[in-house]
Amino acid sequence: MATATPASPLQHPAPRGGCPFAPPPAYQDAQQQAPAVRVSLWDGAPCWMITRYEDARAVLSDPRFSADSTHPGFPFISAGARQLGTTKPTFIRMDDPEHNRLRRMLTGDFTLRRTARLRPAIQRIADDLIDRMTEGRDHADLVADFALPLPSLVICLLLGVPYQDHAFFQECSRALLNREAGLDEIVAAQDRLTDYLDALTATKRDHPDDGILSRLVAEGELPIEEIGSMGRLLLIAGHETTANMTALSILDLLRNPDQLGRLRAHPETTPAAVEELLRHLSIVHSGLTRVAVEDVQLGDVLIKAGEGVIVQINTANRDEHRYPDPDTLDLDRDTRRHLAFGFGVHQCLGQPLARLELEIALETLLRRLPGLRLAVPFEEIRFRSEMLIYGVQSLPVTW
Repeated sequence: MATATPASPLQHPAPRGGCPFAPPPAYQDAQQQAPAVRVSLWDGAPCWMITRYEDARAVLSDPRFSADSTHPGFPFISAGARQLGTTKPTFIRMDDPEHNRLRRMLTGDFTLRRTARLRPAIQRIADDLIDRMTEGRDHADLVADFALPLPSLVICLLLGVPYQDHAFFQECSRALLNREAGLDEIVAAQDRLTDYLDALTATKRDHPDDGILSRLVAEGELPIEEIGSMGRLLLIAGHETTANMTALSILDLLRNPDQLGRLRAHPETTPAAVEELLRHLSIVHSGLTRVAVEDVQLGDVLIKAGEGVIVQINTANRDEHRYPDPDTLDLDRDTRRHLAFGFGVHQCLGQPLARLELEIALETLLRRLPGLRLAVPFEEIRFRSEMLIYGVQSLPVTW
């Protein structure tokens, strides 16, 4: 049984190496060492890090590892994560039965059948954005002109949030997801977004619409503040993840022209390509956090009750024992059961919508812009390493 820890634990987060698409080399080294290794977080707190595929699945599906962010010893990967996790946490920071009680109020909005009905509307949004992006010019910032507005428009439509307020909530999101932001900035962004959503939700009583917020108000099971908290979670997650994944996927394809060419020649394989890109990029690069509520033996490592755990899904998705030659982007790969959306009862609620948005975004871009290419050298691309959701700051392209 191993309980010894290194004299100087690995710092989390660790710097990336030469390939900006790959996890930090230190995480990949840790994968070869043990089922769990000790790391030191931004605030000096110790924590276990899980990097292997099977171990990641085991932890994320084991109720002895709690997602309750108010539990003593819970690890926070940034000041923003601690602020959000300790003041009005959403249901993703709760355990069952409370987690399930709140989550089930939203599951009907994100079923495969309900999501499939959105395809025509999302396709129209994608085509309209490309029409505007290409009108009278041959270059654009793919993030600002396409990847960010597409999921923002969709999640606003679903929630009943006015899209004209997108600049405001995107600014708040950036502050809340920036692990380098100061506490004052984080608290201010949280307060502004909370006040906005609480006020907007309250208006749904007298001015109902077809959105999720309005439905939750009409059902009357939750107070306005709790509905607003749900709205905050869906609004942030619903646009930040897909926006970053869309732009980063295009960049990954442009850096792998053989795979890009095959996808252009066989657009019917786009759904499978999306799964491999999700695995290869795993943009929730800061990891999924849990705390042990009992002593748990993981291989030859004993994780004691009250100790925090970070599951590095980006490294787990590149475990060679699960995916041979894992650092290679292979659109023909069988990527079933990848962990990009997590695993277990807390697996991402909105994954059917994210998949559909990514499929439409990639297929539409590659079909309508056959000459799509970078407008600047790859070395000039700035990556969002400081954010909890990985991506690029901007993506200058031409066609």
